[in-house]
Amino acid sequence: MRRSVARNVSLSGVLAVVVTVGAAAPSSSAPPVPPPAKSPVAAGYGGAVSSVDADATAAGIEVLRKGGNAVDAAVATAAALGVTEPYSAGLGGGGYFVHYDARTRTVETIDGRETAPRSADSSLFLENGKPIAFESAVTSGLGVGTPGTPATWDAALDAWGSKSLRQVLKPAEKLARDGFVVDGTFRSQTAGNQARFADFPATRKLFLPGGTLPEVGSVFKNPDLARTYEEVGRKGVDALYRGKLADDIVRTVRNPPVDPASARVVRPGDLTAKDLRSYRALRQAPTKAGYRGLDVYGMAPSSSGGTTVGEALNILESTDLSKASQAQYLHRYIEASRIAFADRGRWVGDPAFEDVPTKELLSQRFADSRECLIRDDAVLTSPLAPGDPRHPGDCAGTGTAAPTTYEGENTTHLTTADKWGNVVAYTLTIEQTGGSGITVPGRGFLLNNELTDFSFAPADPAVHDPNLPGPGKRPRSSISPTIVLKHGEPVLALGSPGGATIITTVLQSLIGTVDRGLPLVDAIAAPRASQRNAAATELEPGLWNSPVRARLEALGHVFKPNPEIGAATGVQRLPDGRWLAAAETERRGGGSAMVVRPSRQGGGDESVVTTSR
Repeated sequence: MRRSVARNVSLSGVLAVVVTVGAAAPSSSAPPVPPPAKSPVAAGYGGAVSSVDADATAAGIEVLRKGGNAVDAAVATAAALGVTEPYSAGLGGGGYFVHYDARTRTVETIDGRETAPRSADSSLFLENGKPIAFESAVTSGLGVGTPGTPATWDAALDAWGSKSLRQVLKPAEKLARDGFVVDGTFRSQTAGNQARFADFPATRKLFLPGGTLPEVGSVFKNPDLARTYEEVGRKGVDALYRGKLADDIVRTVRNPPVDPASARVVRPGDLTAKDLRSYRALRQAPTKAGYRGLDVYGMAPSSSGGTTVGEALNILESTDLSKASQAQYLHRYIEASRIAFADRGRWVGDPAFEDVPTKELLSQRFADSRECLIRDDAVLTSPLAPGDPRHPGDCAGTGTAAPTTYEGENTTHLTTADKWGNVVAYTLTIEQTGGSGITVPGRGFLLNNELTDFSFAPADPAVHDPNLPGPGKRPRSSISPTIVLKHGEPVLALGSPGGATIITTVLQSLIGTVDRGLPLVDAIAAPRASQRNAAATELEPGLWNSPVRARLEALGHVFKPNPEIGAATGVQRLPDGRWLAAAETERRGGGSAMVVRPSRQGGGDESVVTTSR
């Protein structure tokens, strides 16, 4: 994620070190503009935007100031993230969009997940009957799914927006044309991909100008992406799914443009023009779970976010976490996560192909049958066998545990709200840092490697795996954009990147705010633990180096360190009617929270979510 490096540097200081980089960057007589000041929290009126990046957040705020609503601002922010966070999201990826409509007081969602080619079957990633190496699948045409992001933007604007796609793409188009200031995070992410980027001439030309890494403090321009945004804004998203741009995507996937001098073996994919023409972003009902008098709405399958967060909350409902010690609270949270992930692995897949018991997974009866497994003086053993949500038995498990598949962690999340009370929580991705590593030549964006979220082969051939590839199938995701209502009114919304750790990040941030009484920015900043039905629970340094670790280990918990888990953003409706926007204080360089009309700085003195307790 990109950090604003110019926030504490004078304008003259920035100009003194600026070098323009990027693909065929045109000369410009206008001096480069330093990025907006970055703050992880803001409170005020007129609407709010929170994302990882100051330029992207500013794009959303610009749309709100011009009369746009939360949906318009969300698409504008997402498009800007495609410029400044190109290794995390963009036109070549997909995502999940959750919307609260203040007029109807309802929540709806859009599933914009990428889909497998219609020719795909369960052997997509098998050669000679054995799974290919994961890294070989990542950097290949095989891993590229039909992009869902442009269709998501179109569907959201058509259903709830007030501006045209062309209007909301303008800030991002300008940002791509004029450029943004490179920081250490952008440079380090480029360095981490340097070897594979160098193997694709179009990617090398864009992200390794002159064959070298972009310098911190330089201005990175992407004129190809500016032209692509202009074309999509002018022609509509059909340009990407049916026109010359669609042809370019299909050609790139089917014949990956790898450097002939490279020794890298890059497998082609089988994406076709028909796959793009037939793609649809799906409007669907959200998941819903009650918690402490609040209604928690999330993404239904193909994402596992809503069911897994919801089941864990249902399991925790019977415990008063507000009165628990830190060790007791973390123990309960970890065990609830372990159980919910066990059930996720067995039951959740694309509902167009799998009989997913969504309603039963979210029933309090099922949660109670699983909650009784938790003991205060011992730890469950992972991997834990799943329960049967259709026939819940007290403390019962059934079948063989399914391991949690790896999901790329460099997704991005944004949250918006407007003066009318509409709210959006939107998480979008191209999967790995840098996606497939393959840039569509002349178009300025990377293609995803989302199909690697499928199981390459069943963990147990005797047990059905709901996440095997299939024709037109959507791989299971952990993306968890979440909106929380009380009596039909929004109280907070949040989400995070982080692969499978998204679920635990959202869950821990929710209970930190609702149960532990933390202001939203502090709940987001709190050190995280992530248990995903694995032998060891991952801990960030704030918990790894804490005395609480020894108390939990005495119960039987096993831990391993993880330097950073997730990068959440959120918005909260304060009792006095103001919006509070919150983002990370440090993770991934810190996030950017802005409001249209600031009042006083939001922070630890702000009111927190109140429940019916």
